[in-house]
Parts: sequence; structure tokens; C-alpha cells
Amino acid sequence: MADSSFDIVSKVERQEVDNALNQAAKEISQRYDFKNVGASISWSGEKILMEANGEERVLAILDIFQTKLVKRGISLKSLDAGEPQLSGKEYKIFASIEEGISQENAKKVAKTIRDEGPKGVKAQVQGDELRVSSKSRDDLQTVQQLLKGKDFDFALQYVNYR
Repeated sequence: MADSSFDIVSKVERQEVDNALNQAAKEISQRYDFKNVGASISWSGEKILMEANGEERVLAILDIFQTKLVKRGISLKSLDAGEPQLSGKEYKIFASIEEGISQENAKKVAKTIRDEGPKGVKAQVQGDELRVSSKSRDDLQTVQQLLKGKDFDFALQYVNYR
């Protein structure tokens, strides 16, 4: 019998991020506490730019955006938001969406699978993803449960389950 396998990836649906950003922008434009303060959120190249005339307000914009991301099923671990910076009279926060599993993070996951997972499960790094294979499908489900129980500082999704 051939091995069963699945891939561990860290990907974010760009359209869902865009939808969350549009919802946050709409809420900001309608909320009374953001009237006439120059509050905005928008794409700036590959980064997300949040602006307001006060540090508390720009942090409130970030909070609104994070809420919208969670409602759309996107892990906050994939959002890398910087600190508020004063630029002229406005405060700005630049945030980016992190995708892909770095080599060192992939090695951490593979080591966790080797050390704590069932015997006979193999994990190999393939670019920015990790392929996990085993003869037993039950072992693969055990590995998924093990990884869900761990708290990594990056988001994981499981795809190509065969």
C-alpha cells in the first residue's frame, strides 16, 4: 500500500484579507469617533497602511482590522504589524501579511513531529512547505492533532490530504 500524506503550509487568502480591509475601511468611515481625524486604512504596495492623528486612534484602527481578519477566518499570527510611528502630524502603522514557512520554522515543526509524533511518520521540507507522510492515515491525523495543540508563532494549514 502506498504512503498517505498531507502538506503543512502557511498561506493566506489574499481576497479574504482584501475583504477584511474593505470592511474595516467602511467601519472607520462610518464611526463617529473617527470623524474628521484623518483616519484611514489602505493597501500601500504589499503592505497595509493605517493612519490617524493620534496614537490611540491608529491602534484602534489596527484593532478593528484584526477583528475583521478573525471574523473572516484568518489567523492573526500571519499579520505582522509594526509599532505606531509619528510622521509629520499623523501616526502610521505599517502591517504585512506573512506567508510561507521559513526553513528554520519548518525544521522546528519537523523536529516536533520526529520527537513527539508516532513512529514511522516522515516529514520533509519542500521549499516553503512541509510534506508529512506515513503508511497509516490514523498516524497522520495524530500528527495534525499534535501540531494543533502546539503554539507556534506562525499560522499552519493542512492541505493535499491523500
